[in-house]
Amino acid sequence: MSMINKSIPEFKAEAFHNGEFKTITTDDVKGKWSIFLFYPADFTFVCPTELEDMAGQYEELQQLGVEVYSVSTDTHFSHKAWHDSSEAIGKINFPMIGDPTGTITRGFGVMIEEEALALRGTFLANPDGIVKVSEVHDLGIGRSAKDMVRKVKAAQYVAEHDGEVCPAAWEQGQETLTPSLDLVGKI
Repeated sequence: MSMINKSIPEFKAEAFHNGEFKTITTDDVKGKWSIFLFYPADFTFVCPTELEDMAGQYEELQQLGVEVYSVSTDTHFSHKAWHDSSEAIGKINFPMIGDPTGTITRGFGVMIEEEALALRGTFLANPDGIVKVSEVHDLGIGRSAKDMVRKVKAAQYVAEHDGEVCPAAWEQGQETLTPSLDLVGKI
């Protein structure tokens, strides 16, 4: 079932962030744009490449008013151990949420029940906690943080410009479309 235009699930979880353990709740997330980056497990193969890729885009995302939350069914203790032992994961400055009960993972609809792991799911929520972008991959297919930044910019543009939409592969500064009767059949 699609999460588009639905509220993020209610949650309270422990995270590893900037050398500390912190409790993060749904209320903490609301009020700014947020990306939830689900991945199967710590100490794996594709996961560190994706998280390092997102870490490389984190500064730009912060400038756009976006917080990133990586989530797996590992504990926050495991996240700390991975952060301390992996050069790639050591670059992460965003919260790493532990979801050992799978509550958040199930709430976003990306739990692989037989394995108690998450699919590669990426969700962008607006400041009201409403999901505007949802992307789910099979375990062997890595994601692009750069393309997620593009999608953030498109979602923010559409939110700020009522009646305008962003065409395929739209980049900030390019023309948008204003759907109307006159535009039908002209594209």
